[in-house]
Amino acid sequence: MPLLSKSGYILDALGDAERNRLAERLTAEERRVLLDHGTEPPFCGGLLDNKQTGTYCCRLCGLPLFRSSAKFESGTGWPSFFEPFDADHIRNIQDSSYGMVRTEIRCKRCDGHLGHVFPDGPAPSHQRYCLNSVSMEFFPAGSEPPRDKA
Repeated sequence: MPLLSKSGYILDALGDAERNRLAERLTAEERRVLLDHGTEPPFCGGLLDNKQTGTYCCRLCGLPLFRSSAKFESGTGWPSFFEPFDADHIRNIQDSSYGMVRTEIRCKRCDGHLGHVFPDGPAPSHQRYCLNSVSMEFFPAGSEPPRDKA
């Protein structure tokens, strides 16, 4: 029986072979960010100024990550959200690179690097999930994100 999130999505970790198969379709920049834990430059991501209603999903495996209704303008140069689509879909990992301690966020299913979360967001959560655009794929309202893209 697969492990399901509260919202009904499969959370079983992808095996190396499946992850590598999915990674074949990524661009070099998407691979650098998602697989090598890179960061895209600020104010350049394709989803930063997206104002459409819909769902932001993991670019690698398709797991829904954030709803457009949770997106806000943080002024940081990266798409920012105050809460995830489903808390079960995000993994938090302590990141002490670059001489600071932060919380890295990764996709629960494929372990792809998404960005970081900071405790300076708006109410009600006061969280700022700061995402790389290349880590996500946007599905406009009316186009259902796949239950299992993998």
